[in-house]
Order: sequence, then C-alpha cells, then structure tokens
Amino acid sequence: MSVGRLVPKKGRVARVVDEAPLVRTYHVEVEDFPEPLPGQFNVLYVKGMGEVVISVSDFRSGSRAVVEHTIRAVGSVTSYIYSSVGAGSYLGIRGPYGKGWPIREFEGYDVLVVGGGVGLAPLRPIIKHVEARRERFGHFTLLYGARRPVDMLFKYEYGEYSKIPNSTIMYSIDAPHPAWKGYVGFVTDLIDRVKLDPANTAAFVCGPEIMMKVTSGKLLKRGLREDRVFLSLERRCRCGIGICGMCQLGHFFICKDGPVLSYQDVGQYLKVRGI
Repeated sequence: MSVGRLVPKKGRVARVVDEAPLVRTYHVEVEDFPEPLPGQFNVLYVKGMGEVVISVSDFRSGSRAVVEHTIRAVGSVTSYIYSSVGAGSYLGIRGPYGKGWPIREFEGYDVLVVGGGVGLAPLRPIIKHVEARRERFGHFTLLYGARRPVDMLFKYEYGEYSKIPNSTIMYSIDAPHPAWKGYVGFVTDLIDRVKLDPANTAAFVCGPEIMMKVTSGKLLKRGLREDRVFLSLERRCRCGIGICGMCQLGHFFICKDGPVLSYQDVGQYLKVRGI
C-alpha cells in the first residue's frame, strides 16, 4: 500500500442531508480521489477527535470528486460529526479500502439486495450500478426494512427505484405505524414473499448482524449457493488497514479481506453465539 493512501486528504463538506434520526449523508468534495468500488469504505478523520471507518454510499467523479458517506451518530467521532460538522466544514479522508461487492462478476445474473436500517448505505452503490447498466443483469430485487418509516434512508430516491425495469421493490417496517401503508414485519419476512431463481441469483446483504444471519439462512434454504450470498461486515473495522486487529473474525481481517465476504467464507463464524 502506498504511503499516499495512508495520509488523509482534505475534504470539504459541500452538503449535508438529514436521512433519519441521528443519521445524515455528508457530501464531501476531495481533489483527485480514486473512485471506490461499490462496497468499499473510507476512513474519515476529525482533528482532535480521531478516525472512523465509513462505507461509501455514493460517488461522483471529477477533478473534485464528491464522496458521500451516510453516518449514524453512535460513537464519539460520529456523534461529533453529527453535532458539529456542517456544510463548509472540513474532514480528513483516506481510502478507498477493502474488498467491495463483486457485482461485476455477476453480470447476467438476477440480483437480490437485502438491507436493514443503515445497512442500505453500503448497498446503495449496487442499486445505482445496476440501474445505470440495466441491460447487463437479470431481474433486480430490492428488499429494505427499518424500525419505523422515519428511520428509512434515501426516501427521496424511492421513486427512481420504482422505475428500474424488470425489478421487484419491497419495503417493510418492524411494527404498525399510522403513517405506513406497506408491509409490517421484519425485512427478512419479505424473502418468503418474492420469487427467486436460486441457480441464477447473487444476493448482497447488509444490516444488523442478526438480520444478516437470518437472511443468509433463509436464502440458503431457498437454494442459493453459499458463495453467492455476500455480507458486509464493515461495522467491525477501526484502522482500515489491518494494523489494530479490532476487526479480526476467525482468520480474516475484515478491513483487508472484506468488508464484503461470502457466506461460504464467514458462515461458520456467524453461527458462533455472541458474534
């Protein structure tokens, strides 16, 4: 790895979008920033506070690239960003790192995307990738759920998703809500409500760990192969370059070997109680 990739670049926050309670998307302008693959992550640096690993939720190239990061305030660094970093502020940014979604390897296949809560953020680049190259893929299915309607991300894009040809788009919330007319139940329940061609489907999953475990189990029961079910485990990462060891899972370092790994790779570890 080159030294240049270890030194944060200066990024200017051009825009901040409120997504959900304690969740915002930050549009960060950076000069000459490499284009990340869908599913890769960057490390954001806040002077005096530290660093945090955040997946890329969108990217627009140019001499001043715009990198989008959708951040939930859950720790000291992310809470500071949420409370104190607005448009016109600056962040350090280094990356991109990690192994992303292998979407290009599955051209010609049906694509299934299953997201829970903030887990839709690293999946969003897959949606945009398929949408922009629609003729290269088979049927596209998006299943997304959150606790409440207000917790759902990127609601301003749902109209665009519904226009994707040859697609099935389904949403859910966990419990009844007066503002919700759609399906009520866990997003994993939606797997039982869609048609799948197991022999020709690649699945991409991100959300809370329990949601990914249940989703993987249901997809395997539906006949999908373990090496065609992919999970993002980015939440475990800290340094982003395999030094701190915080993201070790079995014999994997998630930041270097992932964050995207197949169920065939990590299924044995997901079955361990407490992981």
